[in-house]
Amino acid sequence: MTNTSHHHPSEKPARANRSLTSTLGTQQPLRNRLAAHAYRYTRISTLVLRVCIGLIFCWFGALKFFPGASAAENFAISAMTELTIGLIPDPVCLLLLAVLETGIGLALLTGFLLRWALAAFFLHMTGVFLSLLVLPDAAWHTAAVPTLEGQYVIKNIVLVAAGLHVAAAELTP
Repeated sequence: MTNTSHHHPSEKPARANRSLTSTLGTQQPLRNRLAAHAYRYTRISTLVLRVCIGLIFCWFGALKFFPGASAAENFAISAMTELTIGLIPDPVCLLLLAVLETGIGLALLTGFLLRWALAAFFLHMTGVFLSLLVLPDAAWHTAAVPTLEGQYVIKNIVLVAAGLHVAAAELTP
């Protein structure tokens, strides 16, 4: 006599597959919608990065036009003074940084003279990172523990990565 309450072993996976299919079925349309949005964003992501970097540079550069407005002002002036061997007076250092950063920002925002702006951006970032070496007492508590100013500089590595993406897109046909 056969017990009808027992299922053949092949029936359980079918039921499990039906359950998995229904779960995936409800997620698939959402996944497809998200993929479509991601694809559209991918097409403009370089522009978004360029504009965001441009806004940051315009904002922080504009602050330097108003002595005392930038939290990084003293650190930036000290670094520039060290890097120029003290040949440029502090107020001129601040004005040059303001013009440079604002100019880079405007070029990134508009795309006008973009390659020149990217070159200036990377030169500026080189100077920014050199500040960690030329102002060790202001940048570091100990070997691997940066001060607030040091942290302010180190976070720029993200801007450099974004700048590399923008530069790569600009230089590739």
